[in-house]
Amino acid sequence: MFPIHDDTERIHGRPYLNYCLILVNVIIFIYEVIITGFFTNERAVNALFQRYGAIPNEILAGNIPSIFTSMFLHAGIAHLIGNMVFLFVFGDNIEDKFGRIKYLIIYLMWGVAAAITHSLFAVYTGNGEIPAVGASGAISGVLGAYLIMYPKAKIYTIVIAFFITTIRIPAIAFIPFWFIMQIVLNFINPLGGVAYMAHIGGFVAGLGTGYLWKTLRFQNPISFQPKWQTIKNRPNMVEMGIGTEPEIIKGPDFY
Repeated sequence: MFPIHDDTERIHGRPYLNYCLILVNVIIFIYEVIITGFFTNERAVNALFQRYGAIPNEILAGNIPSIFTSMFLHAGIAHLIGNMVFLFVFGDNIEDKFGRIKYLIIYLMWGVAAAITHSLFAVYTGNGEIPAVGASGAISGVLGAYLIMYPKAKIYTIVIAFFITTIRIPAIAFIPFWFIMQIVLNFINPLGGVAYMAHIGGFVAGLGTGYLWKTLRFQNPISFQPKWQTIKNRPNMVEMGIGTEPEIIKGPDFY
């Protein structure tokens, strides 16, 4: 299943920060392609990922800056396209909900949570020297927050089986299915080339963020005026004449 777009409308204009995140990832990928000869120069690839990738042993030793550099590196064109499509489909509404500055900060924090989760698992399994790269950990956080904030949204999805078709899948079904697949694939091949634990860690962080935002966000409170205040200034029926203006009672959403 490959998402194309959703039906959730934005209310704060174009998601320029989300566009910038996608653009930065693409520009850095072009740089990767240039210095590695489209990933044909294995020595250059290893040097690049060792220098800027998130190496679990170093992450747990305190090398946090490498987390942020690794979030903008990708290991191939398919890796880049897959991540950017998910960011394009789901990230705009999260930016719309949080606002640009908060979205950028939270996006980066989701990447940190994903990298630390992956690092703990990698060190435990003896793979602490292998660098991890990609934006998928942070984007998994976007998915987790989206599930909490827009569970009824419809995701237009390309389904490839014995045929190719496009269907609309509710977010409450699409995103949990994606998450379950990360758990299953990590169980089947925990030492493979995909950092599924980063996806899981980022997703859980996004769920938590979305839940806290939804429950603790201060909404515009509805204040109810006590009845005695409404009645206090009413004129007596005897005092009311033809020229008396009608009384206007203000309510929370009516007059």
